[in-house]
Amino acid sequence: MPAPPVRLLIPRIGVDAPVEGGGLNPDGTVEVPPADRPGQVDWYREGPAPGQRGPAVILGHYDTRKGPAVFHRLPQLRPGDRIDIRRGDGSTVSFTVRELQQFLKSRFPTATVYGDTDTPQLRLITCGGRVASDGHYTDNIIVLADLAGTKAATG
Repeated sequence: MPAPPVRLLIPRIGVDAPVEGGGLNPDGTVEVPPADRPGQVDWYREGPAPGQRGPAVILGHYDTRKGPAVFHRLPQLRPGDRIDIRRGDGSTVSFTVRELQQFLKSRFPTATVYGDTDTPQLRLITCGGRVASDGHYTDNIIVLADLAGTKAATG
């Protein structure tokens, strides 16, 4: 198994964020980073690691009560943009954005995000849409990305 991710870099939108591992909440939903850490992203550690066959999933906040968060500019990504993930062993795995999708949270595409794939892929997830009366966003924005390459650690 590849070393776990430790840093997410998305040059096009200025993201350089620490990655922590996350699992499931008691209600079965995926953990997101703590609201008091708006610059952090969480890798869903129950799924594949970035670079392993299957969809690696990384979640981050769009904003918090204190302002824009790590994935605030995620909707600005375009097909062909690069996403780099540094791993704990010093290696880097790179992905290329294939497409962006937006879904109502009530219609979250679980199979698209978490379903098996024949190749290493990446999913980035944040909130989107409008803020509903309950204070939460109505939608999820999902970036689908394909493996571009892996570079071994140097030094």
